Amino acid sequence: MSKRAIFSKSAPEAIGPYSQAVVFGDFLFVSGQIPLTKEGTLVSGDFEKEVRQIFNNIGEILKEENLNFSNILMVNVYLKDMNLFSELNEIYKEYFSPPFPSRAVVEVSRLPKDVRIEISVIAGK
Repeated sequence: MSKRAIFSKSAPEAIGPYSQAVVFGDFLFVSGQIPLTKEGTLVSGDFEKEVRQIFNNIGEILKEENLNFSNILMVNVYLKDMNLFSELNEIYKEYFSPPFPSRAVVEVSRLPKDVRIEISVIAGK
C-alpha cells in the first residue's frame, strides 16, 4: 500500500512541511486544522467562529475524497483552555450524529499561531 497526499484549494494551505491530509488504504488522515480561512486569514476572538472555520476546512478536505463528517472515525481536539469544553460540545453536536466518532480532547499550553483550538481527524472510506 502507498500513501497519497490530498490538497484542497478550498482549505488553507499547510503552514509547514506536511500535507493537508494523507490517504492510506481506506483511511484519510487529516492534519491538525486551525481557524485559518482558505486565504490564510486567522479567525479569532469568537470561539464559535473559530471552531466552525476549522470544521469548514475539514469538510472541504473530506470532499476531495467524496467523504463527509459521517465518515469520520476519530477526532483529536487540542484546546488551550478546557473551560471551552462545553461550548465545543454544543458546536460539535451540529456536525456529528450517532454513532459518534471516538474522540480525545486535550488541554495544551500552546498551538500554532497562538490559536485556542486545533482539530485533526481520521476518516474511513
